[in-house]
Amino acid sequence: MIKVCVYAIAKNEIKFAKRWLDSVKVADYVCVLDTGSTDGTYEFFKDAGIIVKQKKYKTFRFDVARNDSMKLIPADADVCVCVDIDEFFEPGWIDTLRQNWKAGVGRARYRYTWNFNPDGSEGIVFFADKIHKNNAFKWVYPVHEVLKETTKQEYETITLPSIQLNHRADETKSRSNYLPLLELSVKENPLDDRNVHYLGREYYFHGEYSKAIEMLKNHLTLPTANWKDERCASLRYIARCYEQLGDVKSQEEYLLKAMLETNYIREPYFELALLYFKQENYLKAAVTLNEMFKITTRYFNYMSSPVCWGSLPYDYLSLCYYYLGDYKNATIAVDEAIKLSDEPRLKENKQLFINEFNNNK
Repeated sequence: MIKVCVYAIAKNEIKFAKRWLDSVKVADYVCVLDTGSTDGTYEFFKDAGIIVKQKKYKTFRFDVARNDSMKLIPADADVCVCVDIDEFFEPGWIDTLRQNWKAGVGRARYRYTWNFNPDGSEGIVFFADKIHKNNAFKWVYPVHEVLKETTKQEYETITLPSIQLNHRADETKSRSNYLPLLELSVKENPLDDRNVHYLGREYYFHGEYSKAIEMLKNHLTLPTANWKDERCASLRYIARCYEQLGDVKSQEEYLLKAMLETNYIREPYFELALLYFKQENYLKAAVTLNEMFKITTRYFNYMSSPVCWGSLPYDYLSLCYYYLGDYKNATIAVDEAIKLSDEPRLKENKQLFINEFNNNK
């Protein structure tokens, strides 16, 4: 039977430590590198009897810390599973992993819920791949780090959708170091399209819209920027920047470009429909939303917005029809929204649409 080691880095994660350990202690080994906790996290793991070490960094970067955490992994471990302390597995994960891991496999992908909506339903869901063969990979990049093979051997990647990892982050924890680490990452690898995209996005999050536009446009020019979904995301972030700068014409232009880039995902259609709705151009908004609904396959990646698959698009469509005086289609659209949400306002709107329809017969 293969031996499995779960490993992590930690700093001031005491509120999540027990939940995390309960979900991973079924592994043969559990290793934690504490990077300077002051809230009892290090002591908790030490008392739990797992493999734990504390190392403080003068200058912190995630790839270095994760590579140092890998040094704690016992030599006889076959499979390594990197799980952050604010994450936890649903039961049964290790049995699935052991049943499917075989000679020649180097990586395993699994279902990852990155966040949850206020009502408890899943938010962003995609397949993560931080399960890997021992002594065959290292971490690279100062932040948003990824695994890179260290051998010339080609390994198979398997997908195990029945393995479910949940992420419930501490929203109060500062992530202010992400921006300087991303700037460092791009400085070290200016042609790395992934990190250029991330840096542009981070500038947007920080309200540095001109810098974001410049960096995201740079991303689109890179010869390796071939993943259409990420290119579409860059175009949509550029549009959002122009919105913040008050340039509605450029906002519309880049949303249309995003639709052309990926006519198989809903996000650019929905954002464009919202733009038209705010402009009170309800006809264009309705047409755009109806085109969006023709897309029936949801691709699970970190850029897939659950909002586009919930009640809100039908809610907006119903309002578009209402303002256009088409009360019959407004009722049909709001019925679709009600199927996806129990928000009382939707039922109130439905009654309003029915009354308007009856009054205008």
